[in-house]
Amino acid sequence: MKTRHRNTTKLKRRETPAAPGRGSSTAADLQKQLDQRTRELSEALERQAATSEVLRVISSSPGKLAPVFDAMLANATRICGAEFGTFYLDDGDLTRIAAVYNVPPALAATQNAPFRVHPKSGHAEIRRTKQVVHIDDIRAMPPYLEGDPRLVAMADLGGARTTVGVPMLKGDALLGVIAIYRKEVRPFTAKQIELVSNFAKQAVIAIENTRLLNELRESLQQQTATADVLKVISRSTFDLQAVLETLTESASRLCDAFDAVLLLREGESLVLGAHHGPIPMDFVKWPVTRNWTAGRAVVDRKPVHVDDLSAMANEFPEGQAMAVRLGHRTILSLPLLRGDEAIGSLSIRRTEVRPFTDKQIDLATTFADQAVIAIENVRLFEEVQARTRELARSVEELRALGEVSQAVNSTLDLETVLATIVAKAVQLSGTEAGAIYVFDELQRLFRLRATYGFSEDLVAAVQDQHLGASDAIRQATQARQPQEIADIRDEPPSAVREIAMRAGFQARLVVPLVGTDRVVGALVIRRKQPGNFPKETIALLQTFAAQSVLAIQNARLFHEIEDKSRQLAETSENKSQFLSSMSHELRTPLNAIIGLTEMMVTNATRFGTEKALEPLRRVNAAGTHLLSLINEILDLSKIEAGKLELNPEPVNLTRLIDEVIGTAGQLAEKNQNRLVVETQENLGALAADSMRLKQILLNLLSNACKFTKEGEVALRVRQVADGRDWVELAVADSGIGMTAEQQAKLFQDFTQADSLTARRYGGTGLGLAISRKLARMMGGDVTVTSELGKGSVFTVRLPGSADG
Repeated sequence: MKTRHRNTTKLKRRETPAAPGRGSSTAADLQKQLDQRTRELSEALERQAATSEVLRVISSSPGKLAPVFDAMLANATRICGAEFGTFYLDDGDLTRIAAVYNVPPALAATQNAPFRVHPKSGHAEIRRTKQVVHIDDIRAMPPYLEGDPRLVAMADLGGARTTVGVPMLKGDALLGVIAIYRKEVRPFTAKQIELVSNFAKQAVIAIENTRLLNELRESLQQQTATADVLKVISRSTFDLQAVLETLTESASRLCDAFDAVLLLREGESLVLGAHHGPIPMDFVKWPVTRNWTAGRAVVDRKPVHVDDLSAMANEFPEGQAMAVRLGHRTILSLPLLRGDEAIGSLSIRRTEVRPFTDKQIDLATTFADQAVIAIENVRLFEEVQARTRELARSVEELRALGEVSQAVNSTLDLETVLATIVAKAVQLSGTEAGAIYVFDELQRLFRLRATYGFSEDLVAAVQDQHLGASDAIRQATQARQPQEIADIRDEPPSAVREIAMRAGFQARLVVPLVGTDRVVGALVIRRKQPGNFPKETIALLQTFAAQSVLAIQNARLFHEIEDKSRQLAETSENKSQFLSSMSHELRTPLNAIIGLTEMMVTNATRFGTEKALEPLRRVNAAGTHLLSLINEILDLSKIEAGKLELNPEPVNLTRLIDEVIGTAGQLAEKNQNRLVVETQENLGALAADSMRLKQILLNLLSNACKFTKEGEVALRVRQVADGRDWVELAVADSGIGMTAEQQAKLFQDFTQADSLTARRYGGTGLGLAISRKLARMMGGDVTVTSELGKGSVFTVRLPGSADG
């Protein structure tokens, strides 16, 4: 390191004595050389001891610079023969005194605050040159002569004359200066300057080690604090306040702030969430505006850093008033950001003007982010809890509604159903009592039909009033909307109100039971705690009201159906009796007419009726048709009344078919139709009522012959197996056929394909209906396929005999 020497005489170079010639040295010269070598060795040992002491102090005081600086100044001053010394550290444009040794008290009193060096001072020259500056006489320096207060105080109050300043360099960066002073004009030697230079190098190492150690400690503190906060977050999922208090304490301590404040947004205001530190908080809620730092951080969603808030009245009028009132100066406000939404702010404050460093701002930002995580965790947890509670409530409601639905569907006892409904309504709504009133349309009043939570005395008292909560029910049913009152004491006096108040009830909710076209009753819920009912409770009770309406309507419908069924049964019985008696009354004379006309036609010569044969045949045909019609009506009546009895027996199909064809042959001849029979061999036996089966086949063949002219009518019989054995008897014709619309109503009672067919071909419309009913009674069916203009196929399918 080069030494710049200002205002001083040159140092005399020490001359090494010439080597004496052999035998020419005297004892005096040898002694002189020995003394000099002894002094040099002593000085070297002293310098070495001083260096060792400084190194010992450095190693024994990790992270502490004051003991190192003190040891360096003490040794440098003592060994170099100086009176006092000063350790200067540069901080930007300012310089501060980090340590002093033996400084005169009068001078020390002037060296408290950081200062800017004089541009012509030795310290300024060290900044420019990064070299040692050696000044022989301070009083000869231009700054002293110009009256610089620091140089004047140094020389006049401290008595300093000669000084040397050694730079502490880290690369090209000047960290500071070690300066030692003598109170006389006597320059320092090169070895003395070298000693101080070594101390300067060791000071740089100590400063750097301390910086690294402090950064490590700071990092560990931050990591520990972050871990502590995360631990609190994980352990205090249910306790947001504990997390916020830990965050504010950590932010205040690790950012070297005087206090910390965390505010949470509620609507258009910020409310106090947590506070740590001695600066008072004289509000718990403040509007979100840009007139104070926390509000601006939330509005702009950006950090706000103010060096001296007390001087920012124009920029932050509300914030400046707070600073003056509460006593803080420097402030940093950070938004708590959840995505793009600011949900609050974190502010750290100092009572002096001392801006926060970038590292402190980053650390505070981390704490703000952790606060958001904690708030979000609690919010999500509360949402999950709320959803869980809502789900549990929904499950309970569904279970209750299921029980009510089961009650509605399993019994027609209205009291039982209504009692179940009102009990579940009270239990799920968290109230104490309830009642269901049903409107009596005959007497035009509401009657109490079911209660829950009412004492017997209370039930009796309410029933005596007939109308129950008459005014409230009347209002609710007229509006067809729920009517609630938070406290019945606010109502006008009435007998019902007095009864309820004596029982301790205060709040009341009336839900009308509204059907499709009328009000059928009311559900009244009572609670002992005053206050309005929650919306979800009202919605739930409306669901129970709908169930009540359904139960009441079901009960009414059941009673109406019972009454109608009884009337129908009586009517059916009367009809059966009428048909039975009438059929007897009609069939007796008809049989006589049919028998007499047949005899008069057959024995016309004997009875002299040759000229009346045609009228007699018409009378006989009409009588026969009328008798057939009466028999069909009687069969239909017996089937509907469930009184037609079948006589199943093994049927020989071959014989039965021959009998049917023998009868149907005459029908086919009338319209010149060809009658065809197609049967499989070994048809086997069939268990059926042979008379009714013959009736079915004759009816189908008769229709086929009637609707076919000069065509073909076929009877096809076969066995079919599709999981079980069947016998199919199909009657096919090539007649007029039918449309799909005509086929759809073909098997209805008293119905024919259409009115034109009925007028043209006649018939009652009962034959096919009876045939299908008879087939189904025997375990089978009658089906049809047809195409208009091409004919029809009617198929009778009956189960085959197990022995077939």
